[in-house]
Amino acid sequence: MISQFFVLSQRGDNIVFRDYRGEVQKGTAEIFFRKVKFWKEDGHEEAPPVFNLDGVNYFHVKVAGLLFVATTRVNVSPSLVLELLQRIARVIKDYLGILNEESLRKNFVLVYELLDEVIDFGYVQTTSTEVLKSYVFNEPIVVDAARLQPLNPAAIFMQGSKRMPGTAVTKSVVATEPGGRSREEIFVDIIEKISVTFSSSGYILTSEIDGTIQMKSYLSGNPEIRLALNEDLNIGRSGGRSLYDYRSSTGSGAVILDDCNFHESVRLDNFEVDRTLNLVPPDGEFPVMNYRMTQEFKPPFRINTLIEEAGTLKAEVILKISAEFPSSITANTILVQMPLPKYTTRATFELESGVIGQTADFKEVNKRLEWGIKKIVGGSELTLRAKLTFSQESHGNITKESGPVSMTFTIPMYNVSRLQVKYLQIAKKFSAYNPYRWVRYVTQANSYVARI
Repeated sequence: MISQFFVLSQRGDNIVFRDYRGEVQKGTAEIFFRKVKFWKEDGHEEAPPVFNLDGVNYFHVKVAGLLFVATTRVNVSPSLVLELLQRIARVIKDYLGILNEESLRKNFVLVYELLDEVIDFGYVQTTSTEVLKSYVFNEPIVVDAARLQPLNPAAIFMQGSKRMPGTAVTKSVVATEPGGRSREEIFVDIIEKISVTFSSSGYILTSEIDGTIQMKSYLSGNPEIRLALNEDLNIGRSGGRSLYDYRSSTGSGAVILDDCNFHESVRLDNFEVDRTLNLVPPDGEFPVMNYRMTQEFKPPFRINTLIEEAGTLKAEVILKISAEFPSSITANTILVQMPLPKYTTRATFELESGVIGQTADFKEVNKRLEWGIKKIVGGSELTLRAKLTFSQESHGNITKESGPVSMTFTIPMYNVSRLQVKYLQIAKKFSAYNPYRWVRYVTQANSYVARI
């Protein structure tokens, strides 16, 4: 199957490396990173997840800023290897609690022990966190999560001195509490990645949601649990009706999913009746349900762009983004990017005053405007003005030579599909269990593009 597995940092440092079959030449990690960093083939600036170089197939995924890579000379299923890399990353995260460069370096002995049990001579043995507990005996060295909170969206859930799920969920599944007590907790996230394409006039051309109900279990004894979703949840399109005119008995729009799939531990005995899932959760993090939705939904942001010529060698760009979600919600880490004409030599920016955490930059290498915003409160609007200077006169339409505008963001405690976890019940409750009446919702941009 696979010949080598390695993990690289953002700088290209080789953190973990394992050669299983010895059939690929040495130095592949350096060759891979150089190729990915300076990728310029097929008109794309980013390397695809799978490519071939000198007879070697490279597969890679990026998780938490780290590159997980596998190599092989044989013809294998790309989706299988990419899924394997994702699962290896998930298993390592389950054991270390936090997945980053520091935790990998501090726990390299444990990581190599995990890899030897997961893969044998290039063939997968198991990727189950629960099964691996019987074969892996090293204890993780805990990395201080408090220092990572500014980078962790879960930090917003901290309340006083009480430990809330946002930080508890970063613990190892094999770690114990001070005093030797076991941790009896379970956490649920609904994570949605949305893709929206706007026309030049602001109309929605395409829209899609790829969602996951993610669970992380620290419950001992493997108790059966019941997870209840919206009662008005519908699977599959029905009559082509819009989400906005399909009304349930409660007066709110029904949740209509195109399709979905479930984890192997989920039983669907009562799903058609009352939209509840019964499962015995394995240890660690796993997706309970994956779903896709292409019905109409209200996008969280609107992007408006205006380009005006200001002379033979000058132009002005006006970018405005409108946050169309409740004022009680705040979006984080917003980045707006806009390709400019290739003959752009300079850009000066005018930012709105009073907004903290705004940055604007002109990337001369790839002729791109970048506008970064630390956070945006729902219901607000922000505008950026950029004055461009060109090295030659435009012989065409500047608008056609610019854009499209793309945007990335994260919105905690907000989901566009309105899919909800109504309740979570544990079949046999023990006094040691510590349930939180809490589910984290996260919306992220997968592909958010506005044409000019």
